[in-house]
Amino acid sequence: MQQPAGVSPPPRDSGTPATARPPDGDVPWDLSNAARPTAESRATVAAPLTDRLLRSWLRCRRRAWLDRHGPAEARRWSAHRALTLQDQLHSFQSLLPTRPSHGEAACRAGSEGVVGLRLRGAGPGGIRLEAHPPLLLRIDSPSRWGAHAYQPVLVRQGRHLTREHRLVLALWGRLLAAEQGAPVPQALVLAGTGSQLQQEVFKLGSGLQQQLEEVLPRLAQELEPGRPPPPLVNDRKKCTLCCWRSLCDREASAEGHLSEVSGIGGKRRDLLVSLGVTSLEQLAAADPEALAGALEEHGEQHRDVAAELVAQALVQASGEPRRRAPGDPLPELAAAPGVLLYDIESDPDARDDFLHGLLRLERRESGWPDASGAAQAPYHPLLALQEHGEERLWQRLSGLLEHYPDWPLLHYGETEAISLLRLAERQGATEAERARLRRRLIDVHQRLKRHWLLPVNSYGLKAVATWLGFRWSQRGVDGARCLLWWRQWRQDRHRAGVPPRRAAQPLERIFRYNRDDSLATWAVARWLLEAPEPALTDLADAPTPGASPRPAPSTTPDPSTTPDPSTTPDPSSTPDPTPRP
Repeated sequence: MQQPAGVSPPPRDSGTPATARPPDGDVPWDLSNAARPTAESRATVAAPLTDRLLRSWLRCRRRAWLDRHGPAEARRWSAHRALTLQDQLHSFQSLLPTRPSHGEAACRAGSEGVVGLRLRGAGPGGIRLEAHPPLLLRIDSPSRWGAHAYQPVLVRQGRHLTREHRLVLALWGRLLAAEQGAPVPQALVLAGTGSQLQQEVFKLGSGLQQQLEEVLPRLAQELEPGRPPPPLVNDRKKCTLCCWRSLCDREASAEGHLSEVSGIGGKRRDLLVSLGVTSLEQLAAADPEALAGALEEHGEQHRDVAAELVAQALVQASGEPRRRAPGDPLPELAAAPGVLLYDIESDPDARDDFLHGLLRLERRESGWPDASGAAQAPYHPLLALQEHGEERLWQRLSGLLEHYPDWPLLHYGETEAISLLRLAERQGATEAERARLRRRLIDVHQRLKRHWLLPVNSYGLKAVATWLGFRWSQRGVDGARCLLWWRQWRQDRHRAGVPPRRAAQPLERIFRYNRDDSLATWAVARWLLEAPEPALTDLADAPTPGASPRPAPSTTPDPSTTPDPSTTPDPSSTPDPTPRP
């Protein structure tokens, strides 16, 4: 099917773009003068409010401010946005059998679908408005263009329409009604593609326009030149996909924002602020018992975590790890001849685990291999191609596991265990077989949190492994980027005119990232194996209010032992993606 004109797919990825950094590399971006009206910025005073600014503001007020006034060099490319645009394109292609036309001339001609029409108008108080609906669909209703009119089309992400979706649709309807000289009583909302395409008619009632009338003046006021940026949001865990994340991360770290403390989300931060605890340093200095008593009014669950939050803040303030439970975190490795490091790459929306990667790490006579030794370990990437069927994947995966029956299966987080056990059940594995598989699975993330407090703002793999000195060989890559590469590979691998080497590059990058995740998991596991066992008196010591915990011996690996990307085996030399053991 032809690609709709004006609805461009995300740019083809030619590698990993460099992440923007401040000029000095260490000091956070200074936003204090970013919106001060100067000769240059005065030109933006009358700049229109756009649908994109409205969408950003409804997600995060600070994000809209940064979209208008933030330093362009600090904006980070987002693989998630590229995936969203790609999903939008596929939904439009499923809706329209023919290629849409472009601009107002297409509206006058009565084309079924129109892209590229820029809508302008005025809002309350004469606010200039501008919008760019990605697609307009013809309907049978008179307008200034003839016996037909148009309605906007939106592709929904997620299961339900959000306030963001509804108000953006209201803005499109308002401006489109003025442009075509006819009312826009409803819009079309899409989700999915192909035979799974869902279509929903959404009514644009007067109540929605009233909400828009209330929102637009507030947005215009907050974006006026000279106004400071809105504060950081309470729950910054939702900032993962934002293109301004790096900038806000630096500011949060510099000011000791409570959201930097692992375990504190938006609601819990609001509770702490209401009690006068407004920063990481104040939380580290708090009396755990007094804080628990104050939080008890808001629920037992908050009281129960008070001491843990104070201890975590103390660890982050001191920069030193603290042992929280005695014993060997990984006793299963004491007599194991080797381990299999297991990591999955998936498309969560499609519920498709498309890659099961295993790194085979054998114990040597001298002990477990260090980082450089692990970098040379054999890697087995098992692709789950839909055309091959899940049975073939299970045959190869179970065959590899059976070849090393006494080797524990290490993974980071619960995703791998859940996916593997469900796969085994679907493929007819008996309860006894699943029980044996369950005993082999070891969640390194769970063991780490059970035994240690670390000076990190998240116990995710990237945060922990980076603190240990591990570095991924491809900078700035994450699961969303891998999913983008996966879709690119599936699209290009059988396309005529695409050189085989070029078509294979996205898959090679996925293998490399997946392999790095396994090496990062081993970096954490090895640290757990080598971390010193503290005296029982150290474990019994409760965090002293206002004091740093007793420093643990330095256990951070020498960065020089981190796998050098130049020496990491190129996944392009990996044998058949689904090798048999």
